[in-house]
Amino acid sequence: MKFDRYDLKILEELQKNARITNQELADRIGLSPSPCLRRVKALEESGIIRDQVTRLKASALGLKLCAFIHISMDRHTPERFENFERHIREYPEVIECHLITGQSADYMLKVMVPDMEYYQEFLLNKITPLEGVTGAHSSFVLRNPVNRTELPLTHLGH
Repeated sequence: MKFDRYDLKILEELQKNARITNQELADRIGLSPSPCLRRVKALEESGIIRDQVTRLKASALGLKLCAFIHISMDRHTPERFENFERHIREYPEVIECHLITGQSADYMLKVMVPDMEYYQEFLLNKITPLEGVTGAHSSFVLRNPVNRTELPLTHLGH
């Protein structure tokens, strides 16, 4: 899909605030409301705009421990990966799951939990017993100086 400056500006603005009204969005990008709304609908229908969510402050909800878990698997078969991924999707503590390369691990999970005690129970009772898991190495977040959801769009303007 080709993007013009209006499309890019719409995407930038909606990434900053998905709750913006169509009138406000139109004013910010320099279009009238009707064409602005048509462009937003086209971006949604094309799948570029996937969904709109509300970000919550994890620490205010008691989720004070963020961990990355590198998971090693015993076999690299589609069935083994599908089984692991099916189970991982059931755990709300898993915020992200990535199949990775270039490391000794096969998966990297981002997990949010209240504390170390909860983490230990989660790791020992839910992650390590999964069929095929041969190793789990944890890293804990000390500070998070960059935490954005906006995707960079600068490469699209070329």
